[in-house]
Amino acid sequence: MTPLARLPVSEAQIAQVVSRFYASVRAHEELGPIFAAHIVDWPAHEEKIVRFWRNALLRERIYDGNPMQVHRAAGNVRPEHFEVWLSVFDETLFAVLPSDLAQVWSAIAHNIGRALRYGLERRATPDGVPVLT
Repeated sequence: MTPLARLPVSEAQIAQVVSRFYASVRAHEELGPIFAAHIVDWPAHEEKIVRFWRNALLRERIYDGNPMQVHRAAGNVRPEHFEVWLSVFDETLFAVLPSDLAQVWSAIAHNIGRALRYGLERRATPDGVPVLT
C-alpha cells in the first residue's frame, strides 16, 4: 500500500474484487449482455479496471482512461444500469472484504457511480447548455 492510499486495501484484494465482480457481471441477466457487447478481451479489461481502482484507492497514478467518455460512447449504457451495477459490486465487496473496508470502498464506488449516472443523464442543447432529463 502506498503512503497516500485512501484506504488500507492491497493490490491482491483489488484484483480479487475485480475478478469476482466481472464473473458475476458475465452471468448477470441484465448486465451481462451490456458488457459482452463491448468487451472482447476480459483479462485485458479486468487489468485495466484493476489499474482504475489502484488509482482511485491507492493513488498510484497508473490508470489513464476516461470512464465517462467510454460509458457515453457505449450507446447501450443507461443511467438506471448504475443502480444494478452498484448492487452487484456491493455484493462482491462484502463477500470478499472485511465489512469496514467494504463499506468505505462501496461509498467511493457509489460516488463514482453517481457521477457517471449524472454524466449519462445530461445532454446538451445546440447552444451547449446542459439539460437534465
